Amino acid sequence: MKTGSRIRPLASSVVTVIMALAFLYPVLNQANAQSGHQPTEGPVFRFDPSWPKPLPDRWVTGEVAGTCVDANDHVFIVNRSDLTPKQQKMATPAPPVIELDQEGNVVNSWGNPDALPASRHGCFIDYQGNFWTTGNKDGIVQKYSHDGSKLLLQIGAKDKFDTSDETITGASMNSGHERFFDPAGIAVDPSNGDVYIADGYGNRRIVVFDRDGHFLRQWGQQATKAQTDAGVGGVFLMVVHCVVIGKDGLVYVCDRNGDRVQVFDKMGNFKRNILVESKTAQLTGIGSVTWVDFSPDPDQKFIYVADGGDEEIRVMDHASGKLLSTFGRPGHQVGQFENLHSLSVDSKGDIITGEAGVVGGGRRVQMFRIAGN
Repeated sequence: MKTGSRIRPLASSVVTVIMALAFLYPVLNQANAQSGHQPTEGPVFRFDPSWPKPLPDRWVTGEVAGTCVDANDHVFIVNRSDLTPKQQKMATPAPPVIELDQEGNVVNSWGNPDALPASRHGCFIDYQGNFWTTGNKDGIVQKYSHDGSKLLLQIGAKDKFDTSDETITGASMNSGHERFFDPAGIAVDPSNGDVYIADGYGNRRIVVFDRDGHFLRQWGQQATKAQTDAGVGGVFLMVVHCVVIGKDGLVYVCDRNGDRVQVFDKMGNFKRNILVESKTAQLTGIGSVTWVDFSPDPDQKFIYVADGGDEEIRVMDHASGKLLSTFGRPGHQVGQFENLHSLSVDSKGDIITGEAGVVGGGRRVQMFRIAGN
């Protein structure tokens, strides 16, 4: 009995030390050793195993398609609540939108799956604190109050698509002024409230509306592989997956299967490509640019790319587009990725990732804390 009483505290201490080491070990160096990439310069990130806290009421998230951060560094996650048949018998689908504080506690949750866009995708918190979302199996974009209690704006009609016959199986028109074809990402210009939509899975364009939802302009069309290989701008290969407005006033677009970030001015004039080359991403058919965001410094020195084809985060120099380092690898363990779909960055520079994917995918949110340069 005395021996056992000694073993139990010792085992508890060992577990505590292991958990601490898991937090302190830089995932960047671990991932680079496994992938063959060597860190050169740029920030180091460490996986935080304590975030988020366990969800209440036996909630289980489905595909976590989108993450976004508000001015208080609260993290919003958009999940599709699509539980597996087994989970449906054992658990409760998590609400479509969940708000988490910096400690990972749930502070709010909301959303009617039937009213929100089908197959909820990206999300964005604008400069007024409003919540925006899209759906990659729908023809609408929605704007809600911060707490989700009020629908403030909807562009398009639910289940009406910008196609030849207004159905999801129709031919892409790539020209709608009132609806979309499976939109993916969204950004709002803080200088005037203009809304930029990555439209998306069905269409191949960026379309811009004013703050009241009136069409302003668009650019983009279907690309060929030869065009993307030649670096032609303003054409997109398969999925236009995200759109982000930088502090430099330029518009950064995820040309997912083109393996590049295309950069434009706000009128749609092409400026340059940031190449995210990967043979693996082409083999998987996912592409290497599923999402992008920036470091929070005034110059946004670093651009972070969620590479869902290789299941890793790429840290790149914003000005030159040079690859500095990577972290992450394919896998189901903490700090690894399966169907890496989105990322967002808070005011401290921490990275929050969302994993989508059908059965077998990650279907979770993870936090990577910045540890310095």
